[in-house]
Amino acid sequence: MEYAVECRNLTHYYGSKKVYENMSFNIKTGSILGLLGKNGTGKTTTINILNGFLEPKAGECFILGENSQYLSPETKARVGFLLEGHIQYDFMNIYQIEKFYSQFYPQWKKEPYYELMSKLQITEKQKISTMSCGQQSQVALGLILAQDPDLMIMDDFSMGLDPGYRRLFVEFLAEYGKAENKTIFVTSHIIQDMERLIDDVVIMGYEGVLHSSSMEYFMNHFRQYDFLLKNGPVTLEKDDVIMNFDRVKNHASVYSFKSPEEVKKYLKDKDIIFEDFREIPMTLEDAFIGITGKY
Repeated sequence: MEYAVECRNLTHYYGSKKVYENMSFNIKTGSILGLLGKNGTGKTTTINILNGFLEPKAGECFILGENSQYLSPETKARVGFLLEGHIQYDFMNIYQIEKFYSQFYPQWKKEPYYELMSKLQITEKQKISTMSCGQQSQVALGLILAQDPDLMIMDDFSMGLDPGYRRLFVEFLAEYGKAENKTIFVTSHIIQDMERLIDDVVIMGYEGVLHSSSMEYFMNHFRQYDFLLKNGPVTLEKDDVIMNFDRVKNHASVYSFKSPEEVKKYLKDKDIIFEDFREIPMTLEDAFIGITGKY
């Protein structure tokens, strides 16, 4: 199966408020895809549609070949779902909660769970209720890994974690996904974590998908160019060349998938006089802000 997840022409509203319209994207089997977007762009809505918790107004999603609204029990057993703060039964200890969950999953593999717990340096008898938020999140991840799902869906997986736990979470998840050929779909507000984790990226705006590609393509082709304006106030607009822009007095930044030569020609064709034109290196977080805007 080429795609573990296929979303086709999704449209959803909350009352009269449009979340998005005709949104489409796919997740390749065995890849790690990150869904990025500002608050309110519909990331959690999309995950709820994927899990069948929410029915879209139009369009459809397929998970492992089945419509997400009508998943069979067999397909549901192949999907692991992680929500922030979802740990239940915190009166149990590490050993008890693993034994409890194992009763519900016939393909249960406890080794990844205990491997992750050993990295946390906590004992099997330690109660969940005595752990930090970061440790509890690691327990939640371990329980998902032990289910041995073919597809893992994780919404805001790093929320509330300090830098050390986030790094542990990301590195362990990336290594596990590659080693076991798992498909992983994640969202996070911590963009720098995604840079070390994902193979592919979907970036959402308030009207739908702004960009969808491999991480390699996005980071190699999406560029920031800075320059000084020499002919006073000018009008910059978003179009096929300029994905976004920012201007403070005579200093301008534009974001584009075009080469430096193409952007320079574009500016000259619009009679924009400039100097000190240069490309600015970007991290994923820089590029995310560049394509979505600061506000």
